[in-house]
Amino acid sequence: MSEKIYLTKKGLEKIKREYQDLKKIRLVKAEENFGLMESKIAELEYIFRNAEMIKLPPKKEQDIVNLGATVTLENPEGKINEFMIVDTLEADPKEGKISSESPVGKALLNHKISDEIEIKSPVKIIYKIKQIKYRLI
Repeated sequence: MSEKIYLTKKGLEKIKREYQDLKKIRLVKAEENFGLMESKIAELEYIFRNAEMIKLPPKKEQDIVNLGATVTLENPEGKINEFMIVDTLEADPKEGKISSESPVGKALLNHKISDEIEIKSPVKIIYKIKQIKYRLI
């Protein structure tokens, strides 16, 4: 039984480019890294077989945080943060994309605007959800 790997269109395109690049390199590259390259190609093929595009939820459910949502949060000091909730494979905090499996991502799922969420890490942080947007690319 295969697990689903949820990706945005942009995320899947990035993986497809990496896959094509590796296949081209495989034809030219010396055998020294052949095993590593073959395992990476096999991993990408697994992703393709199990990939499912994140879809916009129905309009009536777009006020609930789920995969693909961009969520604007405010901490008690008034600092604003914005995160897009994605699957682990596509997470990249530098791009504002956090995993639905991360502490913040898990805490946000299924919440609505004005909900307060508590993140327990070394310090306790409470965020208030200010906005939820869905604009998948």
